[in-house]
Amino acid sequence: MIQAIFRYIRGYVKIRVQGYSPERFLNLCRYHQILIWGLMPRGNAYEMYLSLDGFRKLRPIIRKTHTKVALLERYGLPFFIRKHRKRKAFLMGVLLCIGLLFFYSSYIWDIHFEGNEKWTDQTLLEFLDTKDVSPAMPKRRVDCSRIVKDIRARYDDIVWVSASIDGSRLRIQIKENEDTFREEETKGIPSGENMESTAAGGDKGHPTDLVASQDGVITSIITRSGVPMVHEGDEVKKGDLLVSGRVEVKNDAGEVVGYQYQQSDADIYADTRMTYQDQIPLTYQKKKYDPYKQRRLWYIRLGSFRISAGTLSHDFSKWETYTQEHQLRLGENFYLPVDYGMVSVKSYETEEKKYPKEELQKILTQNFVLFSKELEEKGIQICENSVKIHVYKNSASAAGTLYLNQKITETADTEILTMERNEQDESNGTGG
Repeated sequence: MIQAIFRYIRGYVKIRVQGYSPERFLNLCRYHQILIWGLMPRGNAYEMYLSLDGFRKLRPIIRKTHTKVALLERYGLPFFIRKHRKRKAFLMGVLLCIGLLFFYSSYIWDIHFEGNEKWTDQTLLEFLDTKDVSPAMPKRRVDCSRIVKDIRARYDDIVWVSASIDGSRLRIQIKENEDTFREEETKGIPSGENMESTAAGGDKGHPTDLVASQDGVITSIITRSGVPMVHEGDEVKKGDLLVSGRVEVKNDAGEVVGYQYQQSDADIYADTRMTYQDQIPLTYQKKKYDPYKQRRLWYIRLGSFRISAGTLSHDFSKWETYTQEHQLRLGENFYLPVDYGMVSVKSYETEEKKYPKEELQKILTQNFVLFSKELEEKGIQICENSVKIHVYKNSASAAGTLYLNQKITETADTEILTMERNEQDESNGTGG
């Protein structure tokens, strides 16, 4: 690509070589380091491309090889300028266009985000604007490393950021933490005399248990911290303790002398059941629009100034209003303060229609498919279902039981236990 641009700037030609020995002509061009490309045989002749400088060096080679060279085409900027040399206004326009391109390429006109799901583009743009980073800023003022540091400092759940300049676009790639909150560092609580004072000291290392959020049968348990209280195959009820944040501390005799507390962390999945029910009426109100009873209003808005044409005045008994609006922009995020659009009012009448049986089944099936996708997006797997469609006198319904496999943990505060002091402390008068 770059080579083609340089060839166009310097100029090149297409020629046809024929005669007694065109092969010798090609060998001499190679010997004199005259670059040739696009060589193609044409009967007893050859056609090829060579640079404008190379074409000027052909005269002695043509005399030595007794060949004939015909100039077929001229390409490149020198020939373009020569052809339009008398059209000064056109050349000035070309130079102005080139200047505007250089000017345009020296600014950032678009800020593009990738990988952000929790934080919207608009939220991130508003934050960057407070750091003087916005569209239409000069490239020389863009500090990619500073942008990365500012975003990481502002948003705790963004674990990785990359900022780079691609042409006139500022490209920001983001990796968000998949967890919904930032876990605090787990800290143990010592046993004995200092246990009560440590447990009362603020929220740092606040101990938590994991309990069952619903009934089920445990199918998988992976514990990262805490003491698991259940095993695979155990049947649990809602509220049952799954992982305890209280770890027993025992002496050499196996007696419990204290506790250490931590935040429980585990992935526990269980087979559960859910009742599904969806119902729709057999009849519906169908809207019938009148194409001759419509009102339209077109408008252009520049800031607070607005120009409009048309009217929305009507005396319809039933109507709907539709609005289509567009905003001019350069790139993806550089919006101009110019809006244009159309507002329309449509009149309609309603009549009662009855769903055919096939349509009822289709609607209920589509609703169930959408519901299943929502469960899958939440990480819930549907193992089996017994949902069936029934049509009654005034309605149709889809009902049944879903057999699921899902994560069933939720956090709860760990109960803090105080150990009794030993008999030696009581005899020394140190007992509470």
